[in-house]
Amino acid sequence: MVDIKVSGRKVTVSDALKDRVDEKIGDALKVFDIQPMTCDVVLRVDKNPSNSERKSVEVTVFIRDRVVRVVTSGTDMYALIDEAADKVTRQLRKFKTRVVDRRQRRSAQRVEEASSADLASLIEPSEDEDDELVREKYIDLTPMTEEEALVQIDLIGHDFYVFMNATTGLTNVVYRRKNGGYGIIKPKIEEPDE
Repeated sequence: MVDIKVSGRKVTVSDALKDRVDEKIGDALKVFDIQPMTCDVVLRVDKNPSNSERKSVEVTVFIRDRVVRVVTSGTDMYALIDEAADKVTRQLRKFKTRVVDRRQRRSAQRVEEASSADLASLIEPSEDEDDELVREKYIDLTPMTEEEALVQIDLIGHDFYVFMNATTGLTNVVYRRKNGGYGIIKPKIEEPDE
């Protein structure tokens, strides 16, 4: 859960406003679930009566070394919070797409051929190698497409991701290849007809 800091400028932040921000902006931040991520929300009311859009909501999301900022202006603070949440969702999706595209381009550029002698030199036998299971982990298999699984593998930063294929209902594994790109492991019954 992301910590959302809510403050007011020339307005008192009521519990109802804070709850609305926590609900709407919190849901918007679930699009890009990565740590560290913090969020500052500023609710502002301009005292100038000639300004028709006196109220505004500013949302600033700090994602590692990046910043996503959204500002909405209008007359109804609750509607502005909803509008800001929608804008944050769009901005984070766009940001996530750029991150995934950049990682895929970078991994494609690193494609190098390795000879069997190079690979053999990397394998060093260890004398204290044990063939015993050292860790057990349970996961919830979420139905998703292969593209969604590729996004997840990039978001969590692992070399593989286990998921339930939404099309077939079977368990699949996507993995990051050492020479660049991605691969997928499917059960034999999913093998294409020849």
